[in-house]
Amino acid sequence: MRVVFMGTPDFSVPVLVALVEAGHEVAAVYCQPPRPAGRGQKERPSPVQARAQALGLDVRYPVSLKSPEAQAEFAALDADVAVVVAYGLILPQAVLDAPKHGCLNIHASLLPRWRGAAPIHRAIMAGDAKTGVCIMQMDAGLDTGPVLLREETAIGAAETTADLHDRLSVMGADAVVRALEALGDLTPVPQPDEGVTYAAKIDKAEARIDWTRDAVEVDRLIRGLSPFPGAWFEQDGARVKALGSVLDAGDGAPGEVLDDALRVACGAGAVRLTRLQRAGKAAQDADVFQRGAQIARGARLD
Repeated sequence: MRVVFMGTPDFSVPVLVALVEAGHEVAAVYCQPPRPAGRGQKERPSPVQARAQALGLDVRYPVSLKSPEAQAEFAALDADVAVVVAYGLILPQAVLDAPKHGCLNIHASLLPRWRGAAPIHRAIMAGDAKTGVCIMQMDAGLDTGPVLLREETAIGAAETTADLHDRLSVMGADAVVRALEALGDLTPVPQPDEGVTYAAKIDKAEARIDWTRDAVEVDRLIRGLSPFPGAWFEQDGARVKALGSVLDAGDGAPGEVLDDALRVACGAGAVRLTRLQRAGKAAQDADVFQRGAQIARGARLD
């Protein structure tokens, strides 16, 4: 098929590669414009732009698709279908209607649960037992279109957003290739009205750990916000990110460090921190972290 690909972050890259390897003709790649990054604030291309250019593909990054000119350029590609995954711009109706078979979106949840911006984070933070990917026929709503294909997977007890992100990215790439192969035979299934939830964008104000909460909730917060923005606490006035944890047994005052292995008491139960990061430092596994500026048994984390 002649495909327009629309995506921007790391999550989208395996999908682009899978489309190329499956033999589809990628007419153009749309992504977000390069952004200033690093200490020098030099413009850095997105992961999709970098990979697309390495593959020798036509890359475009308009700041909007609302103008008649941008929509005419898109329509002129004469695509059979557009594949959209974490692109970052709302597609006007003229763009949705331009490809012969419309626009297919890869969404990292089991729709209609977790429509919106942060489905992977929210699934872990809510304690969902499973999640997955949906190949959806896009319409004008927010992740409201009918579903062509869905794949489920269990969420591991120690899985972080980073872990699940990588698994779902590969699942989505495989699913969309299969969906394109069977496109004429797939029946779009409207999403039910029941079970709709919205995965709001993560607010950094959510990231501070409240040790008075149940250990299950603390563990979900830590894993759900890893690696970004990272759940955090203060120790002796310094901010430390907790990027990995497992549930453990133990009693103590909320925030009390119960042993040298960084088992921390919560409002009920305890969590053992497995990966941490001090401000300005690289993330470290707990045993390596403890060989440096150790957090001593009996310390109170705020």
